[in-house]
Amino acid sequence: MGVKTFLKNMMTWITIGGVSNGFFDDLYWSAWVAWRQQRPVNGLTYWRSPHSVEGDAVPDSPFGPSFSMLRPVRGGNAFEETIEHILQTIKLGIFAPAEKLPPERELAEQLGVSRATLRDALGELQSAGYLEVQRGRYGGTYVSASAVQRQPDQGPLDPAEVEDVLLFRSIIEPAAASLAAKADLSAAARRHLQVCLSEVSASPAVGYRPRDARFHIAVAELSGSASLVGAVAETRSRLNELLDRIPLLSTNLDHANEQHAEIAEAILRGDAPAAERATIEHLEGTASLLRGFLA
Repeated sequence: MGVKTFLKNMMTWITIGGVSNGFFDDLYWSAWVAWRQQRPVNGLTYWRSPHSVEGDAVPDSPFGPSFSMLRPVRGGNAFEETIEHILQTIKLGIFAPAEKLPPERELAEQLGVSRATLRDALGELQSAGYLEVQRGRYGGTYVSASAVQRQPDQGPLDPAEVEDVLLFRSIIEPAAASLAAKADLSAAARRHLQVCLSEVSASPAVGYRPRDARFHIAVAELSGSASLVGAVAETRSRLNELLDRIPLLSTNLDHANEQHAEIAEAILRGDAPAAERATIEHLEGTASLLRGFLA
């Protein structure tokens, strides 16, 4: 069996198992290109195949072949996707516990993000206990020895359940936002959305998630469909069980508030395509964090 066939079969197995996502799709493609050693992809360099001929491969990464598994974020949710990508590399053993991460400049280049965004992500992961900063001659950012340990008071999590929640949410909430923007909203309905937006925007971290849920349900309420409201509320309840397993990240909350405002503004001006797009982007950010922390 050729390597490409093997990787394709592996991806088919993962997909049948219900846990395929963009990370594994990109993982397959990066692995295949790395094996072929034809050229860098998206500006990344890949490790030299032991079977390659002279001049066919690009230089090794100073952090070993697995460093090249990092790929540029897709944009729109740079902070959240940076968190996801770094956590994925930790949980796959690409950066093992007690291992030093590459310098900021190189890591930012691999991820295709600014150093400011990377610092925010590294700082939040340090606060959450996934990374440690050491000083002195051998100083730098290291993976925490306990980075991959799940909280002991929580039961096992089915990856298929996570994907099911995220998939269903990605279908119903953008639809709700689009319908809300198309609706002939009364003054009371408009005030309701604005009040929910103001409350979540002003909320401290300790009370953020209930107000966040209330905002999303308010969007569904403006759609005019009681069934849709029920579906969004039920899905949000399932989502909250997942969100309770991950830390609250202040940078993410700030970003989420900006995205909430974009959603609300699009609805209030009656721009259904913009409301749908803004909602999709917002949900993808949350999905990136959940996949990163819970994978």
